[in-house]
Amino acid sequence: MKTRTLSIKAIATALAVCALVALAASSVVRAQAPGQAVDKNGAPMFKVDPFWPKPLPNRWSMQQVTGLTVDAQDHIWFINRGAVAEGDEIGGGDNPPRILCCVRGPEVVELDQEGNVLHSFGGPGYIPEWPTAMQTVIPDSKGFIWVAGTAPQDSILKFTREGKLVWDFGHRPPKEGFKEDNQNTDQLNSKGRFNLDEAAQEIYIINQKRVLVYDMNTGAYKRGWGGHGMPLSEITNERISTYSWPAAQPPDEKNFVPDLHFVEFSKDGLVYIGERGQNRIQVFTKDGKFVKEFYVSPGTPAQRLTEGCGGLNNTKLPPCGSMYKMVMSKDAQQKFLYVADGTNNVVWILDRQSGKTLGNFGGNGRYAGQLHWINAIGTDSKGNIYTGEVEQAKRIQKFAPVPAGRAGTR
Repeated sequence: MKTRTLSIKAIATALAVCALVALAASSVVRAQAPGQAVDKNGAPMFKVDPFWPKPLPNRWSMQQVTGLTVDAQDHIWFINRGAVAEGDEIGGGDNPPRILCCVRGPEVVELDQEGNVLHSFGGPGYIPEWPTAMQTVIPDSKGFIWVAGTAPQDSILKFTREGKLVWDFGHRPPKEGFKEDNQNTDQLNSKGRFNLDEAAQEIYIINQKRVLVYDMNTGAYKRGWGGHGMPLSEITNERISTYSWPAAQPPDEKNFVPDLHFVEFSKDGLVYIGERGQNRIQVFTKDGKFVKEFYVSPGTPAQRLTEGCGGLNNTKLPPCGSMYKMVMSKDAQQKFLYVADGTNNVVWILDRQSGKTLGNFGGNGRYAGQLHWINAIGTDSKGNIYTGEVEQAKRIQKFAPVPAGRAGTR
């Protein structure tokens, strides 16, 4: 009888220990993945990390962040475009140095999760074909880095992580006497805004009023389309008419409205095109079939032209609209779209399926967590969002998910 009692006690003790271990393990899981706080409209909430990234090494100055992409290792690649560097930002490179800080740094930079620089390369004179109007950087799954600029003689270039040129897309126009139209697919004035469909080994380029698709290895043209899926032959080469503002939204237009500013892919095989001149996103299949469209902050004044745009205080150029860059959330369903709006200086949060705007974060300013002319956005596997700013803000910021139950710390 005594032996049986001890056995029962031993079993009970073992069960209790197992329960405690299971509870501890459950607590660890909850601590590692607590869930993200959402606001009353279901928009996920974020909080800026004011100490990220670390200062760039070697006295490099931070310049305009025109492009930003997060790779499969959760490393952040960004464009550090120095085209409008101020004298007090690079005067440390004079001989003798005029000031303690700073010098012009490389134009392609890789950061790890802690904000340390891992690789960097590029800049004026790095190679003869180096882009003069840097716009996009994309790391592919094989470790190659693709960059491009928007000037006519800029093209799409493929490098190793260490900065060795591997391939040049080409398709540059003649230096003089070239007038681009929407039917010519051999020579392009602007190739700087592109994306890679690695599964199909294709490059998507948004140019003028069209989407063009090329072979990722040979550069051969494959297909293209215009707004609402129209064939290239039907795309107008005339200017899209302007409109009077204030208005609820720009007048309806079947063509794509310049300036096209992003092309992104969803896991379910759809292509998202952002029209900065129309405050609109059009969605297609990969063969160019129109699926749907939706507007983002439609009442924002937009420019509807390719010659450039300015801020609200620029009297010579009209405002740029709400459509700068976009990235999708990394959950399996890609539930959210995050749209960088450099006119309103916020990141809009949209439901991907419906296109409904759920909320935003940011706001105009230069304090941590505010945005001034946001022009780049990316996200990693942990749900962090990274933003890049141009004009005179010239910085990169990290916004971390607010854990569920801590919404008041936003």
